Amino acid sequence: MTLTHAVLLFLGGIGGGLTGSMGGLASVVTYPALLSAGIPPVAANVTNTVALLSTAFGAAAGSRVELHGQGRRIARHGVAGVTGGTAGALLLMGTPSSAFERVVPGLIAAGGLMLLFREPLRAWYVRPGVRPPLGLAVFLIAVYGGYFGAGAGVMMLAALSVAAVEPLAVTNAVKTVVLGFSTVAAAILYTLLAPVHWTAAGVLAAGCLIGSWIGPALVRRTPERPLRVVIGVAALVLAAALWHDAGTPDPPRGSAEPPVMIPRASLTP
Repeated sequence: MTLTHAVLLFLGGIGGGLTGSMGGLASVVTYPALLSAGIPPVAANVTNTVALLSTAFGAAAGSRVELHGQGRRIARHGVAGVTGGTAGALLLMGTPSSAFERVVPGLIAAGGLMLLFREPLRAWYVRPGVRPPLGLAVFLIAVYGGYFGAGAGVMMLAALSVAAVEPLAVTNAVKTVVLGFSTVAAAILYTLLAPVHWTAAGVLAAGCLIGSWIGPALVRRTPERPLRVVIGVAALVLAAALWHDAGTPDPPRGSAEPPVMIPRASLTP
């Protein structure tokens, strides 16, 4: 790895840590940075997942105020995050992803719309007899995060926002930590079974740690509605980009293709 690539990855990590801790779109920055550093898509995807572990630690350190009193809630959702992330990673390593790539943009778009129309959805959610199980939603999003991952943070933020009346900064902090459990589970499997580029992961993780530590302070000082609208619109843009990319045929697989079948366009949370 050259010095230029190292600087690119470090700056990309800072940007990814900021966007991840503020809205859940870290890989929009970090995954392209890994590709620009010359790392092949398969290795870039798993390296990205491992590096983004530092985002959860940085965001937790920067969100101590928002996370106060959230221990039981995080522990409850964390169990769903670990089991879901493990299931998603195992599913990824055992099945092809072409069909799922078509579903992913719709899920991300749904998360963006949930944020944009949070108030009417929240009013519907709290009606007697309506309340769907939030734990199931957290588990399914964690499965998605371990399997494919792009925009999982937006979907988790949307689900938690609809289910709880609280400042967005609190929901965002809980979202990042819960997704951290999912990322840990997937990263452990990738470490054992997938081609992680450890030098790149270390440089990227250092940048992510800094960015994710700064992000919560910015969320704390940013008006909630504009931030929620920006995140929702960004999710819709990401969904459109992934839909377009999913329609691009993959190149033929050669005999030297690594056995881990990871989506070419995969972006972790």
